Amino acid sequence: MVILTGGAGFIGSCFLWKLNQKGISDIIVVDHLDKGPKWKNLLGKKFTDFIQKDEFLQVLEAGKIKGVKKIIHLGACSSTVLDDAAYFLKNNYEYSKRLAAWAFNQKADFIYASSAATYGDGALGYDDADSLAPSLKPLNMYGYSKQLFDLWVLQNNLIKKMVGFKFFNVFGPNEYHKEDMMSIICKRFNDLKSGIPMRLFKSYRSDYKEGDQKRDFIYVKDAIEVMYYFYKNPQKAGIYNLGTGEARSWNDVALAMFSALGIKPVIEYIEMPENIKNQYQYFTQAKMDKVKAARYARKFMALEEAVKDYCGYLKDGAYL
Repeated sequence: MVILTGGAGFIGSCFLWKLNQKGISDIIVVDHLDKGPKWKNLLGKKFTDFIQKDEFLQVLEAGKIKGVKKIIHLGACSSTVLDDAAYFLKNNYEYSKRLAAWAFNQKADFIYASSAATYGDGALGYDDADSLAPSLKPLNMYGYSKQLFDLWVLQNNLIKKMVGFKFFNVFGPNEYHKEDMMSIICKRFNDLKSGIPMRLFKSYRSDYKEGDQKRDFIYVKDAIEVMYYFYKNPQKAGIYNLGTGEARSWNDVALAMFSALGIKPVIEYIEMPENIKNQYQYFTQAKMDKVKAARYARKFMALEEAVKDYCGYLKDGAYL
């Protein structure tokens, strides 16, 4: 039995697809479904049961779920602009601790989602060495909630009993429900098709030209391959970066989209909202040495190739 929290979400539903592709369907999916379209991510997927997130821990801790071998904990609030600290602590930190403690007591493998948001402004780099974790200073409460759990894992010497992933900028099918938090590729696809220019944020630093702010963009198909590798090799425990190891600019993303659509590039640079100016990351790039040391050798798709593949899904509103 596998428990997959956040299983109706973006990365979770894609990983559910991957498990199904490998013939695994004895899965309990946990998520929060409401009036939004997130439920569509589950269409065509195979799983044993679905439990609403708010009810799940009570059911689990009451001993009503038996035979759990693995827990993949991807469920969390990922908003980078929400400022409700109490909610983040309860939803991302306390919930994760309770679930991890249950997994350890039951000797179930535990895989969870951390975030590159733990690195803050990148002043200390993007090295996933455990020794650097206590020094990191996230720029928002989302990143801090993820760091708190990472630190709890490290401080309680649990690092050899689980796998955590610091996801960088993941994009791809099944993110349609994420509204403001979906990738710019998903946000701007219909605009570009309609002849509306690509709009990117201006740069407010002299060392970065307009649109040349960089991110480590990773296609969700690549992300779930890494996840599945560690799912099959739980002995390779640790907290790992999950990006490509190559930073690319927003201009690169825009040009890849124009190329995929066969449209002449037109880019406008707009003012950045005041509420994100002070927490905006100008550069992220995952150091991937630890993943390579774990003998994961599959190559990542080039940004242009991944964007072209994704645009094929966006054209039809298709899901993974």
